[in-house]
Amino acid sequence: MYTCGPTVYDYQHIGNLRSHVSEDLFEKAFEYLGYKVTRAMVITDIGKLNKDGEDKIINAMFKEKKSFKFLTDFYTKDFRNDCEMLNIRWPEIVVPASSEIDMYIKMIQKLLKDGYAYKSNGNIYFDTSKCKNYYELVGNNTDSLLYNNEEDIVEGKNKKNSNDFALWFTNLNSKFGVSELQWDSPFGKGVPGWHIECSGIAIKYLGENLDIHFGSKGAIFPHHTNEIAQSESYLGHKWCNYWVHLSWLLVDNQKMSKSVGNMITLTKLKNDGYNPLAFRFFLLNTNYYDEVNFNYKLFEESSIKYNELLNSISDIEKNGKMNKVLFDKYDMQFRFYLEDNLNTIGLLNLLYELIKDTNVNGITKLNLINAWDKVLCLNLVN
Repeated sequence: MYTCGPTVYDYQHIGNLRSHVSEDLFEKAFEYLGYKVTRAMVITDIGKLNKDGEDKIINAMFKEKKSFKFLTDFYTKDFRNDCEMLNIRWPEIVVPASSEIDMYIKMIQKLLKDGYAYKSNGNIYFDTSKCKNYYELVGNNTDSLLYNNEEDIVEGKNKKNSNDFALWFTNLNSKFGVSELQWDSPFGKGVPGWHIECSGIAIKYLGENLDIHFGSKGAIFPHHTNEIAQSESYLGHKWCNYWVHLSWLLVDNQKMSKSVGNMITLTKLKNDGYNPLAFRFFLLNTNYYDEVNFNYKLFEESSIKYNELLNSISDIEKNGKMNKVLFDKYDMQFRFYLEDNLNTIGLLNLLYELIKDTNVNGITKLNLINAWDKVLCLNLVN
């Protein structure tokens, strides 16, 4: 599994964290079903541009008057703390994008050699016209696509095709003059493009054949589309079997953003008196592929239900002997919901059904709940 990680220039909001909860659920569901899972995640600390073509990390460095290492370490640690509060397992492989420059250079060199990339005005671009299946991930329907690559803003007029994207930047604005964030390369001193980072890290750490790639549905185009193009051109064969796109969490029916001023962090929820795991429970009551609207009224109701669930489980008496037949019967249903496109709503309904079932003794119930909580991770049994 490969998962797009955070861009560590600021605190992560609960919309960001929704994706990571879903990825965590998938990983633990696969393990429950008997798979051995290796998961890699990038920490994006370079190459992510804003709408003005400026690096978000460097802008934050200027704004906060902090060094690159201090800034990125601080926000990475804060993100990891969020993960711990939500019982999100830290992936087995976590790689800062800035640590794999040699891998990106290796890939770009081969793409240039094989004719998939070209140099223009000091930058290296990928030639999307060389990929017959470039739009496959979006269903080959280009009518509704927004050509909003960050690279369109930076020297876009020098590209051969509108959707060509940068693999390496050398011709950038003055804010990119931070020496520690530019690297020597055969193409000139500069920085890698955002898309090449995910491909390079996934291929280096997970091999040439990737089972599943996760990310926000907002990354389908252009980010994931570009990852496929450059990865398969570099490898010479199909790269990833499955793409899982996670939907957004809205706040009062609006997308979270600094400009709107509606960003909510997990720490804010905790400071408001909520158990962070109540937020995980809130998300489990939704489908990962559906947009979810968050507001405090809905979350308060969900938080109350979570506490009621914990109380119901604590009231279960530890009586009787383990009933293997009933255990297997319920556990088979649990596995069915895992295999049903990670149907977490079904999982919770099954949990409530088990608690109310007077034909199942307390020991069997608690053994089932303990087993299921390896996936749900709601700290159901103290």
